[in-house]
Amino acid sequence: MSVRALFPTLLYRAPAADGPLLAELERSVRALAADDAAGRRWCREHRYRGYTSYASLDDLPRRDPAFADLKRVLDRHVATFAEQAGFDLARRLKLDSLWVNLLRLGGHHSAHLHPHSAVSGTLYVAMPEGAGGLKLEDPRLPMMMAAPLRRQGFHETVRPEPGDVLLWESWLRHEVVGGSGTAGDRISVSFNYR
Repeated sequence: MSVRALFPTLLYRAPAADGPLLAELERSVRALAADDAAGRRWCREHRYRGYTSYASLDDLPRRDPAFADLKRVLDRHVATFAEQAGFDLARRLKLDSLWVNLLRLGGHHSAHLHPHSAVSGTLYVAMPEGAGGLKLEDPRLPMMMAAPLRRQGFHETVRPEPGDVLLWESWLRHEVVGGSGTAGDRISVSFNYR
């Protein structure tokens, strides 16, 4: 008898940024949060607890050298992930979008996926004690019909460290769970490659 796993769902995790780059990114994110009126307005209208440049800025690697440096680092990690995932590519994946997130205490981001992309990910800049992790949903969930519950559940929550990059295929449903910490902002840079 044999039992084997078929069609695994890959989650890539690696250290990607060191202290100087993280400090530069944090300064840039906080400056954007203070200066980006359109982004702050979008956050108010959508009740986003904090700030995101998702709907307001689409040129961060051209706008700020810290994000240009980050893009070069991410390109290498995404190429490694694509190889591990067995992608048959005629050319390398290309950064399609990159945005910043500054979540205040108790902030969350509901479950979603990233259509029109192949690889999505997040670099974690600041993760204060008790900040919410990344919750990943079992992609088989819609097909399980009458299947019994699993002892381990249908979700996996990952709590990255500052400097870590997480990568996954863009069809994987995920969310940021609300934190229960006492102080500090959860700061990250999210992105899509196509």
